[in-house]
Amino acid sequence: MSKKEQAYKGFEQGPIRPPSEADSLLIRVTRNCPWNRCTFCPVYKGSRFSLRPVDHVMQDIDLVHEHLGNLLQKAEAKGGLTREEVSALAQRVSPGDKPAFFAALNWYANGMESIFLQDANSLVMKPKDLIAVLKHIRKRFPFVKRITSYARSHTVSRISDEDLAEMAAAGLNRIHIGMESASDKVLEQVRKGSTKADHVKAGQKVKRAGIQLSEYVMPGLGGKELSEEHATETADALNQIDPDFIRLRSLAIPPNTPLFEEYQQGEFHPLKDVEAAEEILLFLESLSGIHSTVKSDHILNLFEEVEGKLPEDKQAMESVVRRFLDMDPERRTLYQVGRRIGVFRRLSDMENPFQADQAKQVMDKLSITPDNVDETIRTLMQRFV
Repeated sequence: MSKKEQAYKGFEQGPIRPPSEADSLLIRVTRNCPWNRCTFCPVYKGSRFSLRPVDHVMQDIDLVHEHLGNLLQKAEAKGGLTREEVSALAQRVSPGDKPAFFAALNWYANGMESIFLQDANSLVMKPKDLIAVLKHIRKRFPFVKRITSYARSHTVSRISDEDLAEMAAAGLNRIHIGMESASDKVLEQVRKGSTKADHVKAGQKVKRAGIQLSEYVMPGLGGKELSEEHATETADALNQIDPDFIRLRSLAIPPNTPLFEEYQQGEFHPLKDVEAAEEILLFLESLSGIHSTVKSDHILNLFEEVEGKLPEDKQAMESVVRRFLDMDPERRTLYQVGRRIGVFRRLSDMENPFQADQAKQVMDKLSITPDNVDETIRTLMQRFV
């Protein structure tokens, strides 16, 4: 059966989106990941990539528009929506339409400001098809402030400047790229399918098109052997790009990934937290001449407070890491545990007796010491991947 002949089976949503898109309406334009070979990523393994027919995507948008219109009309008439009124609306929706209804409801509750195009690399679509989707979104939701998507550097580097500019004009105003590393050795080792040159070219093209750019960096991805090169080469690529956002996402090694097998076989040597902190500090020190905003918006990260605008907040971000490295081993261990169980968000939280006692109780219960903390933390982190 051809794509044109495929039957529409209702509203779809994919499995993931960036943390910064938590309030966004999710519109699925592709399924899974067209590359799907990165050794550290567990998300789409065993799933085949496919492009959704454009008319199916349009129907998804129309369904959400219809349900949102009903919600807004009811809210305007009543001066707001009660739980009972939402429940009554939901009961009148057919079972097949409920996913679209609840997507509309969730978006309504979150302010209706942004839309995220799923899955892993929406820009792999033909430019004319993506532009048609973007224009339809703007037609149905002219009030939306932001339309965003994941993309691979390898893909973006092959899109013409003219097509990117037309995407921007149609409403695409932020792209998230998983750079992870700009060391060619690390990129080859983890089978990223992109090079440093791809990353730089793609990032610069996005910026030229007037589209906001979020670049994701993965501390620890080079392991012990490539840690320094990973930090300095990645910073060098970012210095050439000057993205709007640099988002840190520390490495975790889920059991269902090729990287976990390499780790078990002794072929990959992960960093301890102290070594990862030293790598992050070197990375921050190597950033120069750019005006990016650094974000640390994921529970995997050891330092949630390493956030700020470059260059003015650079010293403050570096000082957070230095203060951690200057701690004695017992105190560092307390912070590591407290951070990973969600008790500490900042180094200063350690001064709160109640929070510190919570972390200490977990240390005692699990017999965590400076000698075994990293293995224990590695197990805890797998819960958040």
